[in-house]
Amino acid sequence: MFNLEFVRLAWGILRSHKLRSMLTLLGIVIGVFAIIVAVTAVQVIETKVVSTVESFGATTFTIYKSGGFNRSGSRYRARPNITYEQVRQYAERAQLPSAVSPTLVAGDSDEARYGDQKTDPVVIHLGVNEHWVGTNGFDVARGRNVTELDVRLGRNVVVIGHELDDTLFPNINSIGKEIIVDGRRYQVIGVLAKKGAVFGNSMDRLALAPITRIIQSYSAAWRDIEIKVQTPSMETIDEAIEEAIGIFRVIRNVQPGEENNFEIESTESFVGGITNFTNQVKAGGAAVGLITLLSAGIGVMNIMLVSVAERTREIGVRKAVGARRRDVLSQFLYEAIFLCQIGGIMGILVGVLGGNILGWVFDASFVFPWTWAIGAVIGVTLIALVFGVYPAYKAAGLDPIESLRHE
Repeated sequence: MFNLEFVRLAWGILRSHKLRSMLTLLGIVIGVFAIIVAVTAVQVIETKVVSTVESFGATTFTIYKSGGFNRSGSRYRARPNITYEQVRQYAERAQLPSAVSPTLVAGDSDEARYGDQKTDPVVIHLGVNEHWVGTNGFDVARGRNVTELDVRLGRNVVVIGHELDDTLFPNINSIGKEIIVDGRRYQVIGVLAKKGAVFGNSMDRLALAPITRIIQSYSAAWRDIEIKVQTPSMETIDEAIEEAIGIFRVIRNVQPGEENNFEIESTESFVGGITNFTNQVKAGGAAVGLITLLSAGIGVMNIMLVSVAERTREIGVRKAVGARRRDVLSQFLYEAIFLCQIGGIMGILVGVLGGNILGWVFDASFVFPWTWAIGAVIGVTLIALVFGVYPAYKAAGLDPIESLRHE
């Protein structure tokens, strides 16, 4: 049962031995900090990644030559490229998608120019069709989007990102002007709404040209295309994926019994993979913190044993005036719990602040891991009980007469 008098006594003991208390607190703080900072930082990253991925289309899936995390493997590099003709065949045969949006990367370090104005070489130059803006979660702020006719005719037109518009056209309207991207001339037909940055990489440096123009302008080495497919609802994604697998096996001549020479990854599966990975990282951080807490618990036991030895005479006086064994036991347990709780709260606060520094860097929302924080409080309480019970039991078992004789 809660006893305010024991709390007051515990606070007085801590204040009377400041250095010793602080050194003991430090072990608890470090242990809790290790858990909370790891969990908070990972949760910040997870929240940012999930929100970013979902902002690019929650009801979409992507068809790759190789999976997103496996592009460097020789097994995947040997696969045939996904060509624009295959994209066209899939779009004609598929019945379930609401939009099929190919992406062909022309370059991600190109320079854009207009007159004397130019960008740093960080323009992301893409070949797209009329569905790309919608399926990737963008909006056109001014002008118009790439149209089906632009794609069919391979026109020299481009939709630029907000940052390119600010850099190249600081004081004039960009619509209708001609810019040069990677040595190729395009007429600006639209400007995308501001999207912001994802993990420090701006999404407003895009230059979107019709995919057919990019294919004509660059060599065949650039013709590996990724396809984002949008479905009408979350309920139709699985069926649309099965349809896509069947169609692509046919158009890419995959024989029965052979594995697919392409990969399909839905937003939901990608988010699930991220969540599984972050859960493993959280578990690793928690394990490190738990080991630290166990070491701190040994320190708590040592400090409490020293406290019992120093206060033997005090214990004898308390027993001589009527204190029961359970009163002395409770007093020392309260001190151990009080000490660990203070260290736990400090560790939680410092850990949350430390973990959210990463969120500030990546422009993510503030995260407070309530479940882990409550678990940390319960954990340090258990540490106090486990490592404080022996010193408390030893104090409660002292003989009052022998204790009064103690010098």
